[in-house]
Amino acid sequence: MGKEHNTDLLKFLEPFPEHVHETALWLRDFVWDLYPDCNELIYDNYNALAFGWGLTDRLEDVFCSIAVYKSINFGFNRGHELTDPENMLLGNGNVYRYIKVPDKNTFPKKYMKKLLGEAHTNALARLKDNAVIIHGETIVKSISAKKRRPQ
Repeated sequence: MGKEHNTDLLKFLEPFPEHVHETALWLRDFVWDLYPDCNELIYDNYNALAFGWGLTDRLEDVFCSIAVYKSINFGFNRGHELTDPENMLLGNGNVYRYIKVPDKNTFPKKYMKKLLGEAHTNALARLKDNAVIIHGETIVKSISAKKRRPQ
């Protein structure tokens, strides 16, 4: 299924502004084109829509993600491990790092491609021996009944 399986995601994106919707889908294509054998995990949560790519169907194996609010964050679940010579990544937490993406034209494709490669390699190295590898699936992991979305 993978990249072409977007019915649920399109439904989850409906409440967001059109420019956010378009940018989120463009970012999704960007990652899917680079990692077609990974899995997309979708979380339609209370205050954000989040979807990320990993090697299994477990959140702990996700190496990059897109968080959609009124704006979009493109991040790395273990971003603290990445080399970031241009200091583009934001975040004060112990693990997660991200960039804000106002639109596709300002997204630093070449730099993010490099960081994605590093994040993917790190995820492969962390993979447990008993992990069940799944290839190229889109999996809706949770849908919150109540949501706070942009007006």
